[in-house]
Amino acid sequence: MDSAEFHAAVYHVVRQIPPQKVTSYSHIAKLIGMPRHSRHVGQALKYLSPNTTPPVPWHRVISAAGVISSRGPGTDGAQRQRQTLEAEGVEVTQGRSGDLRVNFGAWGWFPAVGSIDLGEHGGAQGSEGEDDE
Repeated sequence: MDSAEFHAAVYHVVRQIPPQKVTSYSHIAKLIGMPRHSRHVGQALKYLSPNTTPPVPWHRVISAAGVISSRGPGTDGAQRQRQTLEAEGVEVTQGRSGDLRVNFGAWGWFPAVGSIDLGEHGGAQGSEGEDDE
């Protein structure tokens, strides 16, 4: 699977996350058949154009620890993600260290591998790459 196919597969699966649900970068990677590429899922979403049609609900993907990932110093991406999730009705809490968290028990979406539509992008078998977040 080349980079364009990987990004298309990520976007296709993320579009299937229902409103008021969240999942992890690592689960998206597993669903598309690239279980060791969770960081690449994050990169695909990071560079997503806001004008993508149909829209991709990037805000519904968080770290495997249930934490909204920081976008780096001086950026407002984590706050935008929090606001968008809260606008959908998802509860976002602040942890002791100031991190923004979502309870997967209440808000998680984790369909079994092979149980969702992968579209024309299919899945790929791969074990190379970066570890799960």
